[in-house]
Amino acid sequence: MENATIESARRAKTDSRLLAIVPIEKRNEALRLIADALWARRAEIAKENQKDLTAAREAGLPDPIVKRLDFGEKKLADTIAGAREMIGLADPLGRVLLRRELDTDLLLTQLTCPIGVIGVIFESRPDALVQIASLCLKSGNAAILKGGSEALASNRVLFEIIHEAGIRTGLPSGFLTLLESRSEITELLSCHETVDLIIPRGSNEFVRYIMDHSDIPVMGHSDGICHVYVDKAANIDKAVDIIRDSKTQYVAACNAVETVLVHQDIAVELMPSLMAELNPKGVEVRGNGRLQELHAGVKPATEEDFSTEYLDYIVSMKIVENIDDAIFHINVFGSHHTDAIVTEEDEAARRFFAGVDSAGVYRNCSTRFADGYRYGFGAEVGISTGKLHARGPVGLDGLVTYKYLLEGNGNIVADYAEGRKSFRFRDL
Repeated sequence: MENATIESARRAKTDSRLLAIVPIEKRNEALRLIADALWARRAEIAKENQKDLTAAREAGLPDPIVKRLDFGEKKLADTIAGAREMIGLADPLGRVLLRRELDTDLLLTQLTCPIGVIGVIFESRPDALVQIASLCLKSGNAAILKGGSEALASNRVLFEIIHEAGIRTGLPSGFLTLLESRSEITELLSCHETVDLIIPRGSNEFVRYIMDHSDIPVMGHSDGICHVYVDKAANIDKAVDIIRDSKTQYVAACNAVETVLVHQDIAVELMPSLMAELNPKGVEVRGNGRLQELHAGVKPATEEDFSTEYLDYIVSMKIVENIDDAIFHINVFGSHHTDAIVTEEDEAARRFFAGVDSAGVYRNCSTRFADGYRYGFGAEVGISTGKLHARGPVGLDGLVTYKYLLEGNGNIVADYAEGRKSFRFRDL
């Protein structure tokens, strides 16, 4: 008997070809039906989510992880709002990227199309399942989802609601598949003939494991070791607000700041205000040398602290001599996710923008803005820290590829190779 995961991937591949030709009106109608069904069954979702939360607390999971797992009515409403907003976004399929006349009767068109079957392995966040499923549906891709085991009950009911609503709209049954066991990840990675792309969301080690154990292309979303650099020309009030928001607005997010770099010329002025803001929030600041001299509340830091994604109320801090030292530190210790400079000097900002090799490089704003919803993408399937195909928050545009259509009138290459005809190459 064939392995269930392989069979599911094969069905998804077959149905992805049907999904690719579903008109935008039907895809949007499916999103509307899904949003309505999720809200109508919110009590059931809350009940199943409570099972996961109880199990997580009994297992002694860290508070930030439990917070990320919590899918209360407010978070459900926000997630549904994101799905509804996606309905109003333009169809990502069938967009003309290039239209070129090769000859008077030979027309080349570059057109966007779905990738096909996308496997997404994501952390214990129930809202992520809804976002990923919605994005894949809108972009005409079949999705195979594997969430964290801590969110098993939540993911199961959300999948059931979304799948039922999609089927009622007339979508093929393989448009969405849910995997539940860890062993199924290994099986999924072997499906190189049917799965077109894997998106793993997790640590660098996890993403590297996926890359090393599959022939399927991987769009990596690895650690979020994000930085805020406070330049010598920074406004102190702005710097304090930005660091506080970047660290504490939602501490378990991949775009929360983990390291603060401070120019040596502004450290004395910054530290009292910053510590007065972070201490009441329960943030432990780790640093060395002069930082400990400037404030007794700074705990000792290790080298490992500067390459750690805490996802907790901890932040490492370091004094740097100049902006080039800050850029060097970020490129060496960061994860190329999102890094910000606080400065009132345009030249410093330009240098930082050019030098920092990250998917998101910000000036005078919180790293927490690195989000598909906040970029106006409706939602995101993840944040890519790689450089090929898609980078940063991956919304609809990151879930499509393209094909070339060539329309002729009996044209043959021999006519051009032997000089009887010549190319025009005229962009239309």
